[in-house]
Amino acid sequence: MSTLLPFTFVPRLTFMPRRLASGLAMGLLLAGVTSGCSMLATETTQQSRKAAPAKALGNAEYETYMLANELFAGMTPTRHARYAVAGFVPADTLAHNSENQQPLMLLGHQLEQGLVTEAAKRGFTAQEFRLTNDIIMSDNSDRVLSRQIDQLSALNRVDFYITGTLVHQQGGAMVNAKIIDVRTKDVVAAATRFFPAGLFWNEEQVTTRNGRLYRTENKG
Repeated sequence: MSTLLPFTFVPRLTFMPRRLASGLAMGLLLAGVTSGCSMLATETTQQSRKAAPAKALGNAEYETYMLANELFAGMTPTRHARYAVAGFVPADTLAHNSENQQPLMLLGHQLEQGLVTEAAKRGFTAQEFRLTNDIIMSDNSDRVLSRQIDQLSALNRVDFYITGTLVHQQGGAMVNAKIIDVRTKDVVAAATRFFPAGLFWNEEQVTTRNGRLYRTENKG
């Protein structure tokens, strides 16, 4: 009597040609190498960015731009509204002191001129109140701006003042800018931003604070 064995299915193996299999293996290997190199390059770039942060020196226009973004965020330029940008002065004295030598001694002037530029770029009409009646000629220069009252031309109607104060701190200054309605004296917009001390010069070893000399030591 014969015994029937259970049927077993044996799958048919399909063999690829040797060249095709070799090419496929090489492609997978190259893909892995390329992916690994890409990940390594990305990690190297991220590490280099962390190791070499952007220096503050020379970024005064960028800081002014960011301050203007906050200051003009809620304002809409109109054809008839005119703005006059006045100087930014220390909050305690409200006056510029040219004898107070420090890294940010020119920050108030930069903010005044920089915000005129930023206002004009955004479509606001900025008045130049230091404009003279005529071109002033000298042996070395010719100019149309002056601080002499008798040389200035008549000022047109001004609707808003743009001004602010500086509060000097260790490592920089806190800038408080505001837009003031000339008629009502209401502050219609305001912004605050910290400006680092290295905007104009590298960090100095000797500086002044409240009329006294201070030496900064590099402990690195």
